[in-house]
Amino acid sequence: MTLNFDQWVDRSHSDSVKWNKYKDQDVIPLWVADTDFTSPPQVITELQQRVAEGVFGYGFTPPELIALFVQRMKDRYQWHIKSEWIVTLPGLVCGLNIAVRANTTLDETCVLPSPIYPPFIEAAQSEGRRFKSIPVKEQQQRWVVDFNHAGPLLDGNEKMLMLCNPYNPGGTVYRREELLQQHAFAKAKDLVVCSDEIHCDLLLEPGVQHIPFASLNEDAEQRSITLMSPSKTFNLAGLGASMAIIPNAALRRKFKDTAKGIVPHVNILAYVAATAAYRDGAEWLIEQLDYLRGNRDLVTRRINAMPGLRMLPIEGTYLGWIDATALPVEDPYRFFVAAGVGFTSGADFGNPRFVRINLGCRRALLEKALDRMDIALSGLGH
Repeated sequence: MTLNFDQWVDRSHSDSVKWNKYKDQDVIPLWVADTDFTSPPQVITELQQRVAEGVFGYGFTPPELIALFVQRMKDRYQWHIKSEWIVTLPGLVCGLNIAVRANTTLDETCVLPSPIYPPFIEAAQSEGRRFKSIPVKEQQQRWVVDFNHAGPLLDGNEKMLMLCNPYNPGGTVYRREELLQQHAFAKAKDLVVCSDEIHCDLLLEPGVQHIPFASLNEDAEQRSITLMSPSKTFNLAGLGASMAIIPNAALRRKFKDTAKGIVPHVNILAYVAATAAYRDGAEWLIEQLDYLRGNRDLVTRRINAMPGLRMLPIEGTYLGWIDATALPVEDPYRFFVAAGVGFTSGADFGNPRFVRINLGCRRALLEKALDRMDIALSGLGH
């Protein structure tokens, strides 16, 4: 299969959230986590065939999709799951919120890494709840959540640990020993673990392996809610189809009861897209990853050569976490918007001295954005 990830799809006049944020401004949008790449050809073909039927009544979860997903977990991650563990959802963010509401009261708290991507914080604060942040620290050129000093931050009211692997922002893919440390913390505090693993297929660093938290051991399995989706992998974010994998029957029942009557069923077209992607998208994914590695290498090299900026290597995701602490400006996000580059503000993640870059676009656009950054930084008189 020969695919062209340099193909330009003009989304500026579409319903794209990414491209409408800076509508009618000369700002290159490198923020919200979808890509500018067309989805796998088979996905597009099967959606067209389904639309051509012309009837869009109520649908149900395709057994083929569940079978494909179960097999995928076994083949890619050596995780042997059962079909009855899977709860389908119209998006991963609602899964975060359901998990929090199902397992904590208003008097109880969640524990989560900081910085973390905004829906984690919003979910942890749902209906007035509070949360505790565990700092993520740099260790050997990687961002790693540090539980060694978490004790004094806790008061015994914690009921849930929220994890993100691969880590957003920062792109860390956690190693087994790091996941075992997270599990030991959860077990010692008797916490339910909600693990967001939506970027699990997007591994850029050769040799790294995604390990589902729930696959570590029996205890991890029984205290976990794992959230996955084809949306980031195959650029299907606007067609919400996600999965919560919940091995523990009591946790699964609470999760379903909390969602009942509030969370809608998955869209029938989303099911078509997800099934086609998991069945026929492997070759497309290999080529996308190769292209993203080229983008990552370009961005890592150029940003780390820019005065006042620093970015650690990205192991997974197509998102980079740029440290602008040494930049002599009050607000790095606004500085770069004024230069014509629209990142996500680090303030949304818990640290306003950083910005997050989305690498999921054609390389020529990325180079144009990097050139604009160079010009803006040269004007600071370093």
